[in-house]
Amino acid sequence: MRIGLNPAKENKELTLDNYHRVIVPVYIPNFEGYFANLFEVFKLCIDSLIVTSHDKTRITIYNNNCHPDVKAYIDAKYHECELIDQVFHSKENLGKINAILAAAKGNLEPLITITDADVLFKHGWQKAVEQTFINFPEAGMVAPVPASKVYKKFTANNWFYSLIKGKLYFENVEDSVAMHRFDVSLGNDKPIYKDIHLNKYLVLTNKKNNAKAVMGCGHFVATLKRQVFDKGTNEPAFIKIVGGVENKFIDFPNEALGLLRIATKENFAYHMGNHTEEWMYDEFPKRDIEIKTNFSGNEFLIKPISSWGLFIGKQIVFLLDKSSKFRTYLFTRFGLSKSEAKEY
Repeated sequence: MRIGLNPAKENKELTLDNYHRVIVPVYIPNFEGYFANLFEVFKLCIDSLIVTSHDKTRITIYNNNCHPDVKAYIDAKYHECELIDQVFHSKENLGKINAILAAAKGNLEPLITITDADVLFKHGWQKAVEQTFINFPEAGMVAPVPASKVYKKFTANNWFYSLIKGKLYFENVEDSVAMHRFDVSLGNDKPIYKDIHLNKYLVLTNKKNNAKAVMGCGHFVATLKRQVFDKGTNEPAFIKIVGGVENKFIDFPNEALGLLRIATKENFAYHMGNHTEEWMYDEFPKRDIEIKTNFSGNEFLIKPISSWGLFIGKQIVFLLDKSSKFRTYLFTRFGLSKSEAKEY
């Protein structure tokens, strides 16, 4: 039996005071082996995110069946920090993508940042990312960390954009130390970057306003326009973290919408890996006063490139991938020497 009228029905409109959502999935089931030092890494991640986020930000933490001590820490942060307004606790590890989808599809912010739980944020990351969206209205995905080797990874729209609205040129990497630290943090037997990648990256310029951004971006931390999640499939992800699962739910939708995939030229975040190092504490952002933003959120409207652009861009990416002669020729046109172009 229901008595009276639910007062929520009197006010049907949803209004937001914030416009930028950050989603942090985390999985730390124990403190042994691979996970031995990951709790400390996670604390650095959350604390640096809180210190560097502006007042129109809200943070979602998704606990993928973590150890009880981690759960208690998350709950404590939720109660003490206004920016953290959502916490999800799952008794099973549902994987990174399902955690992201659960939070993204249930929120309304026009900008949604997805980040791994081992990212150290620097002051200015949001300002730089949001300004990049303003400078490139066609962007759908912007990372605060530049990468040299993703210039042909789901960047077909970028290549077409460079033909009609922009230009491409290799420029000196602004922070090669940070890029090297990312490489080391992956723990691979063989580095992914050669010296040329640590020194040069391919930069896209908007000819209208001379704004610049690095071609492509990675997954470990990136900000997306929420329409990318709306465009994606409604199916759940049945693979936790590998096997191209992020491509299906993030990369393909962004590309299909005709949106750019770019990064800031300056490095504004670090990938820490699963254990702490002294430099992480040295780089930890100082606690400043509350960060204010001048944006309202209405500035980040979706503005896709022509559907023909995706087709043409894919042909360029295909030639880059299959023809070393074409790639060498193009890269020399963009400012590399012939020997550098062959090595890149």
